[in-house]
Amino acid sequence: MTVTIRRATPDDAATLSRLAARTFTETFGHLYPPEDLEAFLADAYAVAKQHLILSHPDYAVWLLEDDGEAVGHAAVGPCGLPHPEVAPGDGELKRLYLMASHQRGGWGGRLFDTAMGWLERDGPRTLWIGVWSGNAGAQRFYARRGYEPVGEYLFPVGRVQDLEFILRRPAPGAG
Repeated sequence: MTVTIRRATPDDAATLSRLAARTFTETFGHLYPPEDLEAFLADAYAVAKQHLILSHPDYAVWLLEDDGEAVGHAAVGPCGLPHPEVAPGDGELKRLYLMASHQRGGWGGRLFDTAMGWLERDGPRTLWIGVWSGNAGAQRFYARRGYEPVGEYLFPVGRVQDLEFILRRPAPGAG
């Protein structure tokens, strides 16, 4: 097994679209009516949207590949979470997903560290993450890395409104 992490390019939009839909479905698909899940995936992970993200200088995506096959990804960019203390210049981990076959091997941590390094390439800053309230494993993962819950919001997937926790890690020396 040759596992690597590489920065995705706009040419990876179709790959990212398929992978994002696949990992979201594997992780959360059981929570939603099939028609709601299908509509969400078609919109949220459309190839055109992935291409736009991959082409934007304020966003970055990394692919975890096993022998050339994409099996995980991390996406970061400016914080867009609905919290009153989000400030210009704050960064956000938008997505961090690995196929179940590649979880619990340390690759999620390596992918996370790569993404965080990019967010802080110009120095420390406040970082944010939205995480599903029912994902205790992810909450523990982020807590070990200094993220604390500071709010919540509803994330719609069709008719379902998921309760999401907003986590924050202040820049060193801040608040």
